[in-house]
Amino acid sequence: MQQQLREHLEQIVSLTDEEFALVQAQFTSRQVRKHQFLIREGEQVREMYFVVTGLLKLVHTDAAGRVHVVSFAQEDWWEGDFAAYLAQTPATLSLQCLEDTAVWCLPLAGYEYLCRQLPQMARFFLVKFARGGVAAQQRILSLLALPARERYELLLRQYPRLPQRVSKTLLAAYLGVSRETLSRLAEPTQAAKKVS
Repeated sequence: MQQQLREHLEQIVSLTDEEFALVQAQFTSRQVRKHQFLIREGEQVREMYFVVTGLLKLVHTDAAGRVHVVSFAQEDWWEGDFAAYLAQTPATLSLQCLEDTAVWCLPLAGYEYLCRQLPQMARFFLVKFARGGVAAQQRILSLLALPARERYELLLRQYPRLPQRVSKTLLAAYLGVSRETLSRLAEPTQAAKKVS
């Protein structure tokens, strides 16, 4: 797990062995079982998470009880309720494991310490948050502007393995369509695979 974290960080910044030891000291590792929560709506958000193995879903439950899938986080992704984490306010999102999952956990004090002590880590997090912001904007625009079929095809291009790891109900919630609509959208794709 340590090597995966280091390789992930060094895709953006360089770290000496001593610097990486300082970085790693701020993290704790955790093994979490399928269906367990890392964050629950309304609770204090103490950490953000780097996914080593497994799959997470970030969801919001509205006042009517409808569950909206905000994102899925798979290997080499960072996830959390970042607004609540940075502001230290109660979570507005829940983060749940869809598979047995291994994560590195970074508390806010550790994040702040790394940003103060190692300028390259401040740069790393700036790049990661910026990329996450861009991805969130693109997702919002696709929900606003693209028909369901194009949203589904975009999902398949961006995350080709996700439909094998996630139920149709969750995929439908992520795409903003009913499960029946998703089944209709998936039919031509499945037929094309059989012909190939």
